[in-house]
Amino acid sequence: MTASRSVLAAQATDFPRWFQDVIAKAELAENGPVRGTMVVRPYGYGIWELLQEAMNRRIKSTGAANAYFPLLIPESYLQREAEHVEGFSPELAVVTHAGGKQLEEPLVIRPTSETVVGEYMAKWIQSYRDLPLLLNQWSNVVRWELRPRLFLRTTEFLWQEGHTAHATAEDARAFATRILSDVYRDVMVNLLAIPVVAGRKTRRERFAGAINTMTLEAMTGDGKALQMGTSHELGQNFARAFDIGYLSNEGRRELAWTTSWGSTTRMVGGVIMVHGDDAGLRVPPSVAPVQVVVLAIKDETIAAARSIADDLTAAGVRVTLDDRADQPFGRRAVNWELKGVPIRIEVGPRDLAAGTATVVRRLRGSTKSAVGLAELTNTVVEAIDADQQHLLAEATDRQNARITTVSTIDEAVEVTASGWARLPYDTVGEEGEDRLAESGVTVRCLQRQDGSLPIEDNEPDLIAYVARSY
Repeated sequence: MTASRSVLAAQATDFPRWFQDVIAKAELAENGPVRGTMVVRPYGYGIWELLQEAMNRRIKSTGAANAYFPLLIPESYLQREAEHVEGFSPELAVVTHAGGKQLEEPLVIRPTSETVVGEYMAKWIQSYRDLPLLLNQWSNVVRWELRPRLFLRTTEFLWQEGHTAHATAEDARAFATRILSDVYRDVMVNLLAIPVVAGRKTRRERFAGAINTMTLEAMTGDGKALQMGTSHELGQNFARAFDIGYLSNEGRRELAWTTSWGSTTRMVGGVIMVHGDDAGLRVPPSVAPVQVVVLAIKDETIAAARSIADDLTAAGVRVTLDDRADQPFGRRAVNWELKGVPIRIEVGPRDLAAGTATVVRRLRGSTKSAVGLAELTNTVVEAIDADQQHLLAEATDRQNARITTVSTIDEAVEVTASGWARLPYDTVGEEGEDRLAESGVTVRCLQRQDGSLPIEDNEPDLIAYVARSY
């Protein structure tokens, strides 16, 4: 057992405790002063920043533009869409006093922005020429969590939320699907190295006020499901509530069709839970704040270590030089292993005498090899790309191995003790969802037989993915 494992609970015996240990020991985040809030530390925020930058580029490539809407929303806005306010009421934080006196109307701290965005869409849209209107914002939201957990469910969290208005239901559906597939799935698979199952939520699980919620579900290291991102067709529900209308090409007044979609700091939690091991975090190189750490083992190797770091930086690699030669090498190595830095380069006197450096690949089980200094930069750059793909392949194989096809509710409940079940939705239905819920199990999503997204949740021959979830 390595020294790093002694500071962490074992995944196999207490996965939730392991998760909290990794967050603390890898210095990702800690609890804020108000119950359920989170202080994201620089290393954790560095992962979020890289995620945010990648997501933002992809969102803008769809034609959406960033805007910002207020944190405080009049309570009356939420009440205009009955299903929406009913769905969010238990989670609302409400401001009743400000400026030393009681407010005439309570203000809700935004749990999501469909209502305030709808108010302004109604002002900005006049004609079919104003459509589609494609908006996105990066912000924080507040949802009062009864059982908070860092990076998974916190009272306040960071996210992006997109809101769009379209002339037709078909355009709205196509855009919501594009966000799910071309933006969210691309980031999760190709940057986070997390395989995801895309599907439609059942009526029971869909977003309050939506006519369709599409989801991407990831499998965590203990076989549970984690909802990584959702995209919603809102139909004309919010357009009707906020009078989001336009003058058509034929001169008729029509209601718009709207969508909303969001992804959050939960994705950082997904990276931890999908890729981490008993030695700590393992960060995909694409979102690693530090892709390579260069460790000088002795004072006399600091200059060589700095030169290696400079060469890698010039090659476009995100590098940190650890020149704390006055501190025990083993402790430093364990710390970087725990933080999940993809590649560690150790530079000691014997290495330099041999004209080499020791390369440790965290994502390959901390395997070590001696690499000649002349080949070091090219070797590391190639390893970064290869290890990104290795991590995705490893997670995909594990996910595939732990999804079991079953034929009954009882079998599904049994399978979800350590993985996911896959069975005909006709076997489940709304009554079956009630039975699953009694065992703490939910239908995560529905797919067609060919894996495509259903347009309706009552289509024949749909497949349900069933799991316990975070």
